[in-house]
Amino acid sequence: MAHIDAGKTTTSERILYYTGKTHKMGEVHEGAATMDWMVQEQERGITITSAATTAFWHYAGKQYQINLIDTPGHVDFTVEVERSLRVLDGTIATFCAVGRVQPQSETVWRQADKYHVPKIAYVNKMDRTGADFLAVVDEINEKLGARSIPICLPIGAEDNFEGVVDLISKKAYYYFDSKELVNYEVREVPASMVAEVEEWRGKLIESIAEYNDEILEKFFDDPDSISEDEIIETLRKATIDMAVVPTCCGSSFKNKGVQFLLDAVMRYLPSPLDKGGITGENPRNGKQEDRNPVSAEPFCGLVFKIATDPYVGRLAFIRAYSGRLDSGSYVLNTRSGKKERVARLYQMHSNKQNPIEFVEAGDICAAVGFKELRTGDTICEESHPIVLESMSFPDPVIGLAVEPKTQQDLDKLGIALGKLSEEDPTFTVQSDAETGQTIISGMGELHLDIIVDRLRREFGVEINQGAPQVNYKEAVTKSVQHREVFKKQTGGRGKFADIIVEIGPADEGVTGLQFIDEVKGGNVPREFIPAVEKGFKSAMSNGVLAGYEVTSLKVRLLDGSFHPVDSDALSFEICARLAFRKALQKCAPVLMEPIMSLEVVTPEDYMGDIVGDLNRRRGQIVDMDSKGNARIVKAKVPLSEQFGYVTVLRTLSSGRATSSMEFSHYAEVPGNIAKEIIDKQGGPRRFADIDE
Repeated sequence: MAHIDAGKTTTSERILYYTGKTHKMGEVHEGAATMDWMVQEQERGITITSAATTAFWHYAGKQYQINLIDTPGHVDFTVEVERSLRVLDGTIATFCAVGRVQPQSETVWRQADKYHVPKIAYVNKMDRTGADFLAVVDEINEKLGARSIPICLPIGAEDNFEGVVDLISKKAYYYFDSKELVNYEVREVPASMVAEVEEWRGKLIESIAEYNDEILEKFFDDPDSISEDEIIETLRKATIDMAVVPTCCGSSFKNKGVQFLLDAVMRYLPSPLDKGGITGENPRNGKQEDRNPVSAEPFCGLVFKIATDPYVGRLAFIRAYSGRLDSGSYVLNTRSGKKERVARLYQMHSNKQNPIEFVEAGDICAAVGFKELRTGDTICEESHPIVLESMSFPDPVIGLAVEPKTQQDLDKLGIALGKLSEEDPTFTVQSDAETGQTIISGMGELHLDIIVDRLRREFGVEINQGAPQVNYKEAVTKSVQHREVFKKQTGGRGKFADIIVEIGPADEGVTGLQFIDEVKGGNVPREFIPAVEKGFKSAMSNGVLAGYEVTSLKVRLLDGSFHPVDSDALSFEICARLAFRKALQKCAPVLMEPIMSLEVVTPEDYMGDIVGDLNRRRGQIVDMDSKGNARIVKAKVPLSEQFGYVTVLRTLSSGRATSSMEFSHYAEVPGNIAKEIIDKQGGPRRFADIDE
């Protein structure tokens, strides 16, 4: 995992080559990387979808199996990193030795912390001008709040980068320019580095001493008596505990340091056995249960990705946590409560499937034959049901209207969009009730650009597209008490509902509807209260200002009355929707827009122009910093002002500045701009009474 262009895919390619999985190193810039199999990835030289593979590595006389997932760096594809980290036991956080800790490095680091995934850091591109290994170590500690511990030191840097010194064995690994599987030789530490190696070895032992009392005693009495095995074992324990981050370096493109990195993975990252059992809830009795990573236990696994393959159809990527799953057997989908048959199982190698007969605890595989599986579903043995914690994904921030060019494309478009939204939980499709347009929403311009490209190439659908639109939201700023009476008499049985509610902003940190029932004495019968809640919940998808979704709302149901004959659940649901529409106009509703965190790295000459341009875009400068000869500007800018920004930035800086942007939060739109947006949407909503 890493920021864009830190070298994740190149490093993955080298790992596949040295583990014997491939016999030729694929280069990203030639469009030949094994893990970047999509046409769009090969053309653009970026990773879009996370690719999984399995390789084997010999370490200390044994063969170990590695399940490897190469993830994208662009923030638009953050879902791929999120779902991969949810099912992995450890991660290699890759950093560029020149760019150091970049914005997306921080994002993926936070995602790994969220799922408690131990990390080792790999500082890549040591051969580039401006490479500085120890500066990256310092930044990991400062910016990410981690304890980064170098386990090797580079021999030279930039053009003179020759290899690494292992701080534990005190041996130097010199790499030569060759594509042989063994392209290094082990020598003594260069005389000029002996003092530095001793200093950093001492720091390494000091950092882990608190994990092992024996090491602590030896450290004070006789540091030389501490064995290599003791250091490795203690460092492994501290890494799995997420207390430290072992950090090594290399240059993947020049084939230097990758074998050392693979050994570090074996030494310090956990196997499924180290991670121990996973806890889930038994849906039958609501009790917590543990499943251990052994094949003797009942099977349970998590579906972390759905992909559509042109040859085998829907592929469900599964991480097996316990037990054994055989091809052709049946499993229970605990979300739907239905049995599903596993027609075939595959071990994945990028986009190629190798059929296998079974999978066991700790494996990652793909399966076909499922009817109703979705990302985040738990599958398990029917006799031992369990529900594992699912995954949460961010809401899309940008939308685009699309329409098919011809009538024949209409059906094809519906099927294609259905498949794409199944694959990607951050991609949503909806119909605009007023215009009848199909609106697709995603995480950014690049995300939607790739989706449109895939529609054309994979599904053969030609479409016209509108300009990108920002996904605004609506919110209320004050509380109002409101009484709503709904009466309808149509001969025979009528409709009647009466509610008194207080509507206002939800408590801090609460999203969605916060519904509080405070009715006393049965004035509103118990069976109608869920209908009131349902009415408010469904009304929130359509705000009163410009029809945008209301993200959070607090509703207190205070009192009401009912008619013994005419009242029913539907009457109270409609009454709640009417109350929402009338009361919300008095709650001082405001429009909310997505605000993005922007980081621009630029030569100093262009600073003034870039800051001036950001001010014109309603940007707020948060921080200015310098790194080498470059200046770094951090700002918060509304997404609506950022369309086409990359092109403008290139023009302002003669192509020398770079920028990266990610979603930060929602904030209120200034009054004059809000008025323009509302007018464009046809003015504030005027709701007629609902006739149902």
